Amino acid sequence: MPENVLLPIDLQQTESWEMALTAARRQVDEGGRIHLLGIVPDIGSSMVATYLPKGYEVQALQAMKDGLDRFAKEHFPDGAKVETHVGHGHVAETILKIAKKARADIIVMASPQRDELRSILISSHTNAVVRHSPCSVLVVR
Repeated sequence: MPENVLLPIDLQQTESWEMALTAARRQVDEGGRIHLLGIVPDIGSSMVATYLPKGYEVQALQAMKDGLDRFAKEHFPDGAKVETHVGHGHVAETILKIAKKARADIIVMASPQRDELRSILISSHTNAVVRHSPCSVLVVR
């Protein structure tokens, strides 16, 4: 059984973690650790950044960290080995970077099927992770 399981989640989208959470719990070894990853997407354009309040990115990163900590307390029993990570930037690249940093044995991701457009967008991140991952990837639908 894997010692380190990476579980990337979007706190705003329950379907990004609901089924994957159960699968991640099943995958982790008794003494293993689950690494929760929340990603704050890059703003992308400096022109867009000028319209945001000063310190927006720092606040967004802190809000993600706080949200992940609440999520861990709510969804994992006391004594569970859970580590939270906050990434910033491109989703797939950030997942792959944290997988290496956390020495993940497996990445557990949800790829819910919704409308056609969102399915394509979600699948593109999942597809990139599957193609370039240094470890096994479990995609849950």
